[in-house]
Amino acid sequence: MSTGKLIHFVAQSVDGYIEGPNGEFDWPIMESELSEHGQELNRFADAFLYGRKVWDMMSGFWPRAEELSDDPHDLRFAPVWREFPKYVVSRTLEKADWNTRIIKDDVADEIAKLKASGTNLVLFGGTTLAAFLTEHGLIDEYQISVHPVVLGGGQPTFHDPERFDLRLAEARTFDSKVVLLRYTRA
Repeated sequence: MSTGKLIHFVAQSVDGYIEGPNGEFDWPIMESELSEHGQELNRFADAFLYGRKVWDMMSGFWPRAEELSDDPHDLRFAPVWREFPKYVVSRTLEKADWNTRIIKDDVADEIAKLKASGTNLVLFGGTTLAAFLTEHGLIDEYQISVHPVVLGGGQPTFHDPERFDLRLAEARTFDSKVVLLRYTRA
């Protein structure tokens, strides 16, 4: 059995933030080519991984996406999200629906066991969990989609990182607007 991979997929502004100064997340562009890339990630993944803050955002939208949006990407992804296996890392979350398991303790060990079992994970967004997993050498690939906006502050993509080197595996432009930078650990 091969070891699973963990991909961190995150949307960031040109100036390096994943949300604006007031928590804004109304700026990512999800057009057809980036949406298709998201579908490719879904086909790769055996489970989605979230920290608590991103989980709250996702679980507040995707279960009711058809009521809240008529965007083709949203309508295509909503049923996938509801049925897909998910893990949420949180010490305080007591219950999570929609095929979700909560990881409360021994996070690095639990994620390492999932990977060792051959499980491919995609971590969506977040900085705190990504920083923790980076520190423990558990993220295999970083996929940073850079969106054409300058936020001027907010939550940085990398939260208080120690220096580490990356190798560019791919640079790609979607719909002539969003640039995907795909890096692996050097």
